Amino acid sequence: MLVITGVGVSDGVAVGPLRFHDNGPAVVRRESAKCADSEVRRFEGARLLAWTQLDELFLSARERAGEENAAIFDIQKMMLEDLDYQESVIEFIRGQGVNAEYAVSMAGKKFSRVFSAMDDEYMRGRAADVSDVSERLLKVLSPGLYRPFELLVPSIVAAGDIPPSEAVSLDKNMILGFAMAEGSAVSHTSILARSMLIPAVVGIGAELAESLDGLPAVLDGSTGTLYVEPDDETSAEMSAKLCELSRRREALNGLRGVPDVTLDGRKVDVFVNVNHISELDEAVRSAAGGIGLFRSEFLFLESSGFPSEEEQFAVYKRVAESMGGKKVVIRTLDIGADKQADYFNLPFEVNPAMGLRAIRFCLTRPEIFRVQLRALYRASAFGNIAIMFPMVISVQEVEDILSFTEGVMDDLRREGVLFNENTERGVMIETPAAVMISDELAVLADFFSIGTNDLTQYTLAIDRQNSGLGFLYDPHHPAVLRMIEMTVRAAHDAGIWVGICGELGADVALTESFLRMGVDELSVSAGMVLPLRERIVSLDLSK
Repeated sequence: MLVITGVGVSDGVAVGPLRFHDNGPAVVRRESAKCADSEVRRFEGARLLAWTQLDELFLSARERAGEENAAIFDIQKMMLEDLDYQESVIEFIRGQGVNAEYAVSMAGKKFSRVFSAMDDEYMRGRAADVSDVSERLLKVLSPGLYRPFELLVPSIVAAGDIPPSEAVSLDKNMILGFAMAEGSAVSHTSILARSMLIPAVVGIGAELAESLDGLPAVLDGSTGTLYVEPDDETSAEMSAKLCELSRRREALNGLRGVPDVTLDGRKVDVFVNVNHISELDEAVRSAAGGIGLFRSEFLFLESSGFPSEEEQFAVYKRVAESMGGKKVVIRTLDIGADKQADYFNLPFEVNPAMGLRAIRFCLTRPEIFRVQLRALYRASAFGNIAIMFPMVISVQEVEDILSFTEGVMDDLRREGVLFNENTERGVMIETPAAVMISDELAVLADFFSIGTNDLTQYTLAIDRQNSGLGFLYDPHHPAVLRMIEMTVRAAHDAGIWVGICGELGADVALTESFLRMGVDELSVSAGMVLPLRERIVSLDLSK
């Protein structure tokens, strides 16, 4: 028996043969172009056909995985329309005098490297989307470069990485699970797997070799383990776990619609975090009480230029309406540090995690900040939107923010534009400075949301992206927990609510401690909503 460990990204157990999908990048030959104009026209024709194919995939994915997850293919269509990408391909064709296939391959690798080098996990996941788009163009330009893939029996599909277009194109009834040597928890294929309830493990590594093709296997999505040629004991254990997972899933589903109230009557709001518009359908199905953190920066990071007010308004309005009146907390642009885009022209910083980022950037670029706030306030007329400002460290910043928002509201009133006059404005508490003056900030804000990821790294002086310091990175550190407690006390003394939107919110080992501190709201990933509810309804805080 061979046991290989990766990262589980979609729970469940799959039992069946491994079927390897050879979807690695095609070997593209560099050829001299006899006519650059002709190669450019070939590229443009392939781009238009690829766009049509992606539009058809969108319709197929909408039926199988919901409209929000189908938005993956709208994103890929946007990549095909991205001027920087198009210009890069054409530059290779004209500048190096090469064929369209080679130019597409080189441009795809170039943009994929850019995304792969980003520290933000979500943006690293976009590298796979760039590769997927480029491979689609190559299939149109030279279909003979690829072998068709089909499943003859229900199988665990294995590959280096499985593009979302392949995941949607395959017959769902034939897919038992996904096993990927690469990939990440926030890749679009991982998101699709969760939405389609297909067990999936990523990051398995080079041990996932094609020589294992056809062998019997068991995939455990909850532990991130792949068992190849499992022995009788393991097979029996996994079969029992499969039955138990089915029972647990049924029990958790029974908690949909159950109030988030402890045994002694304490009400808690369980909200969901949303990283991208493609996760919205999953958020709606999660049975959460609202959205506690909607990260708006994807709009900027996936664009070749600053998104317009109308583009942003359409997204915020869609989010607000989809939640049917439930609260939606949207964080203003949190650019900088590990989230960069060339067109922002941010200065080089030795330590960008402590540099020009988030609200600091917005207050120094009022023309960008104003557009986002106008879009947010306009969308507030279509649902229960609250606006949250990240990386605050001073009273002056909050006063400047409030003055800025009042100016935006005055403009909208003069223009006769409808918006919610009582839109809540909140402060993210993610620095020790904000904690220490939380009593002063609380009298200015309508709510607090504690970002435990950054709060932990700043409190402990440990870069959370530095894997070499992982043994010291302790979000349960007494200093971190005391800062959370201090923030809650300051919020309640001022009569405002306080939530947690960082990773700690989903740590059920701390749920009781947070509720005893008085935390009013916990915002977690969609998959943790029901497990967190299960923990809450089992607690009796009177004891």
